[in-house]
Amino acid sequence: MPPSVLNELRLLSSDRFDSRSLLSVVLAADNRLHQKLAREDLLPLGSRIRVRLVLDAADKETLRKSLIHLLSDAGNANLMTPELVQTLAEHAMGNHRILSATAAELLAAAVHKDVAVLDESLYLEYFSARSTKRKRKAS
Repeated sequence: MPPSVLNELRLLSSDRFDSRSLLSVVLAADNRLHQKLAREDLLPLGSRIRVRLVLDAADKETLRKSLIHLLSDAGNANLMTPELVQTLAEHAMGNHRILSATAAELLAAAVHKDVAVLDESLYLEYFSARSTKRKRKAS
């Protein structure tokens, strides 16, 4: 986002020289936002940010536990084999969004194939077929 847009957010968010807040804004970005807010022209905006939550890549164990928790809360802790949960956590690149999206893709594939328990064989079958389709489209 260009610095000028960020400065406009600052101007739009308050009234009467910051005495009245009109708008709350949540900014989500990678580390470049933190670096950008350190620029001199964006210091007024950076000083108004009350809470900063910097998230680093999650480790595989955290991702594994997160997926197990999601499955349990959804009502079927045994939907995926422990090996598949581990595989998904290892391939999520430390990103909860990627983990959830990959698990959702596999769940959709399992529904389509009428599979009751998701395992590594479904993972390999689904993603190898998807990779083959991409290669064909590229050709």
